Amino acid sequence: MSVPPAIAGAAPPCGEMDVLEKLTVLTDAAKYDAACTSSGGDRRSRAGYIGNTTTAAAGCCHSFSADGRCVTLLKVLLTNRCVYDCAYCVNRRSNETVRAMFTPEELADLTVQFYRRNYIEGLFLSSGVYRSPDYTTELMIRTLRLLRETYRFNGYIHAKAIPGTAPELVEQLGFLADRLSVNIELPSEAGLRALAPDKTKQAILAPMGQIRVRNQQSREELVKYRHAPKFAPAGQSTQLIVGATPDTDFHILRLTQALYDRYRLKRVFYSAYVPVVENPLLPSRDTKPPLLREHRLYQADWLLRFYGFRAEELLEPDRPDFDTRVDPKCSWALRHLDFFPVEVNRADYEALLRVPGVGVVSARRILVSRRVRRLRIEDLPKLGVVMKRAQYFLTASGRMAEGLRFTQDSLLRNLIAAERPALPQAVFEQLSLFAPA
Repeated sequence: MSVPPAIAGAAPPCGEMDVLEKLTVLTDAAKYDAACTSSGGDRRSRAGYIGNTTTAAAGCCHSFSADGRCVTLLKVLLTNRCVYDCAYCVNRRSNETVRAMFTPEELADLTVQFYRRNYIEGLFLSSGVYRSPDYTTELMIRTLRLLRETYRFNGYIHAKAIPGTAPELVEQLGFLADRLSVNIELPSEAGLRALAPDKTKQAILAPMGQIRVRNQQSREELVKYRHAPKFAPAGQSTQLIVGATPDTDFHILRLTQALYDRYRLKRVFYSAYVPVVENPLLPSRDTKPPLLREHRLYQADWLLRFYGFRAEELLEPDRPDFDTRVDPKCSWALRHLDFFPVEVNRADYEALLRVPGVGVVSARRILVSRRVRRLRIEDLPKLGVVMKRAQYFLTASGRMAEGLRFTQDSLLRNLIAAERPALPQAVFEQLSLFAPA
């Protein structure tokens, strides 16, 4: 990303680096954090302020809003100096790497300069743990106060709450940010003890519980007082590293289910472990990131959040990992052939969502369309049904697709063939994010 000289010189040099050099180091150090979507904020423009959250939903670093728009956040660390020594982290204290640190004034000014030049629509701010969680959080709060109060920045801000931070500081951070996230990182307590000895399960879950309770209180206060301050109005999220520890997909998915149920998280993000360090407790550096496994977990996560599935339906202790050949919904359908075929003119919404190739939108379209007339097989593609998968699992007016013949063995082969063309772009385009400079 090219930066105009005016931005590079917007703040005086701090230490031996100027602002542009710090930006180069600290944006690169932030690339392994996947939890940076911004959907959920809804704060409109205000007189005397700059920016809003209505169009913000992504990462300088790009991602997409719920309606498909691509938007941009400045994704950066306050500092990559860290007192922790997590074995999997490129920013751990024992790793030899270039270190940099923004002052709150530098980062706030840089964010506004980027916004005014239409480079970004918001900020995703994380940090290494400098001195202590409280001290680092105080610097983050100071940065966000400058943005909100001095620069009157009204745009989207996603901030990381650091495990171990005092509750009163987490509260201050929540009133300045639109979304907070507390990264769990490793799916099991045993993994934390082995690879991140400075972190504990309790230190991670305590702020997650605080954010859930305070967010609910804020919503209740807004019902009584229209202008009550909002606490993390876009909710909270977290990130799990996949492949750094021997945890199974079943363990990860059950943890995900519990996080959604207990802490009302907006999203759980999965990050395929990229071997950046040599450690006997971690996969070797020549191990490829498990991107297909990450992809399957995201598909399963979608089923948990929007399709009414539960973790124990998708996986079991004696079958703890996803079949990499087909997506989790097809895998479930193959194990429950007694549930099919589903008749689209009679099935309820929940049953339609169980059919591979039928999504939330197409299921609703089916319900609306069949009020007018009985649906035929020929009508379903027009409603958004992906027939190359759905044709094996549904009927319309008692009929399956014309000339369709298959056995249970050939069904699996057909579903594998139907998915294969879609995998390379969905899974492997992420490789560029981790390509060496």
